[in-house]
Amino acid sequence: MATPSAAAVDGGSSFRKIGVVGAGSWGTALALLLHGNRLPTTVWGHEAQTIAEIASTHENRTYLPGVPLPADLPFTSDLLDLGNADLLLIVTPSKAIREVCARLAKIGLDSKTVLLSCTKGVERGTGLRMSEIITDFFPKNPCAVLSGPSHAEEVARGMPTAVVLGHPRQEIAQRLQQAFTSRFFRSYTNDDVPGIELGGALKNIFAIAAGVGDGLGLGDNSKAALVTRALAELIRVGVALGGQRETFQGLSGIGDLMVTCFSQHSRNRLVGERLGRGEKLADIVASMQMVAEGVPTTYSAFECARRLSIETPIIDQIHALLEGRVSAREAMGNLLSRDPRPE
Repeated sequence: MATPSAAAVDGGSSFRKIGVVGAGSWGTALALLLHGNRLPTTVWGHEAQTIAEIASTHENRTYLPGVPLPADLPFTSDLLDLGNADLLLIVTPSKAIREVCARLAKIGLDSKTVLLSCTKGVERGTGLRMSEIITDFFPKNPCAVLSGPSHAEEVARGMPTAVVLGHPRQEIAQRLQQAFTSRFFRSYTNDDVPGIELGGALKNIFAIAAGVGDGLGLGDNSKAALVTRALAELIRVGVALGGQRETFQGLSGIGDLMVTCFSQHSRNRLVGERLGRGEKLADIVASMQMVAEGVPTTYSAFECARRLSIETPIIDQIHALLEGRVSAREAMGNLLSRDPRPE
């Protein structure tokens, strides 16, 4: 990977105070990246007890165990501490976006504060992307997105990573690119905000499907075929929902799809693997500390596909599996037994 500019590494970003809304694994990893770039960063979490433990131990034992945190990286449970930030990262589960935005709206953010959505999901019922929800609450603020193949566990340990940042205005995207560039973290820019978000959200559904195959012991040939057809389905849905085809051939499309379907760190792949082994969805979800966004996104994507009359065989089978209408083996069998057709 190319060496970043001296400005990026030595704190030359135009952002002077950054807030991270969400003290989970991804929020903590991004805060570490920004802190390493010498950018004053404060992390907010809603669980006061967890925040107090992080502050005293300098480790996020709940969400990112084994990664030491700098003593001068502040964590807080008071949103007012982020009130004068000129960049706010929204890094909460998709189901909490509206609640968190409603709380943020009460602290008096400046209209010039840049909001950066780092959450991968599509809202059930409305079909809205995360940036669309954020913009509903903050119509005067610029809202950008960050996505790509970037597991928190690896970013937090300084392992080479590349992501894509999206905003229609080039100057906003470039300011973010400067902040999110380091010796191990490379960021690209793209003005296709819908495509970036949809690629990051939809791939989680296909990671569940890949995990089901793992749980059933179907092998590498099967997974390669599944991921290939998943990309075709992702593009079909993503373009129908407003994304550009070229975006899905990049980091937030095939890049994120590959890492999520194959990685040991992928929560969504793990959910699928456990479903493939016969565990019940409710038991799996109850046992997990962190949210597997592919579960709610499956319902959202299924609803969007039905509304737009899009053919989505993989999404349909994962939806039926989550609903308990088919078993894992039946879901995979239904995909394999579809009528032959040209590629």
